[in-house]
Amino acid sequence: MTRLIDVENLTLKFDTDEGRITAVDDVSFSLQAGEVLGLVGESGSGKSVTAKSLMKLNANNAIYSDDTKVTLHLESGPVDIMSLRTSKELQVVRGGAISMIFQEPMASFAPAISIGDQMVEQLMIHTDMTAKRAKEVSIEMLARVGISDAATRFKQFAFELSGGMRQRAMIAMALSTKPKLLIADEPTTALDVTIQAQVIDLMKDLVDDFGMGIIFITHDLGVIAQTADNVAVMYLGRLVEQGPVRDVLRNPSHPYTRGLLDALPDLDDLDTPLRPIPGDIPSPLERPPGCVFNTRCNDAIAGRCNVDIPQFIQINENHRAACHLHAPAGDTK
Repeated sequence: MTRLIDVENLTLKFDTDEGRITAVDDVSFSLQAGEVLGLVGESGSGKSVTAKSLMKLNANNAIYSDDTKVTLHLESGPVDIMSLRTSKELQVVRGGAISMIFQEPMASFAPAISIGDQMVEQLMIHTDMTAKRAKEVSIEMLARVGISDAATRFKQFAFELSGGMRQRAMIAMALSTKPKLLIADEPTTALDVTIQAQVIDLMKDLVDDFGMGIIFITHDLGVIAQTADNVAVMYLGRLVEQGPVRDVLRNPSHPYTRGLLDALPDLDDLDTPLRPIPGDIPSPLERPPGCVFNTRCNDAIAGRCNVDIPQFIQINENHRAACHLHAPAGDTK
């Protein structure tokens, strides 16, 4: 497969009234064209902030480290996203080569502008289409994502659509520019299970039809098992485990990943009590030293996990975990 995007040493901090906080810490990953990467973790793990960094959509108080590098590979050549400054330069990644489905589509559509007008406007910004052609493409895409009577829906406003229909309209809008990379931020969270299944099937079809790469952000490991090729597990701004989705879910090698899986209900034994991960995710203002998960980890090694930051250890060819349990004693490299 063709390499699509490389993220290297992504470190992002925010200046706040309480001080400078670290939201993302030394995150690196790559995505191939036609690949679905699942980015999972609890709320507050830094998943959305990481994804928004690929489009430089974070707030103005965001500070990236000097060694952060994000490279988007296009037919015209590589694009160094961190070097883009002006709105015109950023158009290549904001709705152009990269599109994003936001978590709550009701908050993403302008309430006083029809769905169709918003779709036409973004097509005219990112392409050389005429208004007439942009309308035709928008209606075609609304129909493509399974919205019935697309020509009528095109004229409606977001509040006139159901939650599932709004989500499909958001997907249609994101796909109408034919992006190389689609970022889906919790796209099924607000949907009922039947609509969730339809959206998941739709995204699988889109990967096949368009050959795009998808970064699928969620806390739902069941959804990831159905959609992703590879998975990256994130906790308090750091990646703690990465690998093929089947390897990671069948052989979780970081205590946090095991905790996420243990917290799922056992459908074969509904009387089995749920096993939540103890404690709460710390505030970014109070990041623990060493392994960021050590304050909630039952397997933490005193004097090591709370002191040294673990580095990634290869579990097998493509599966790796950042955990001292897999490193020889005394090895902190």
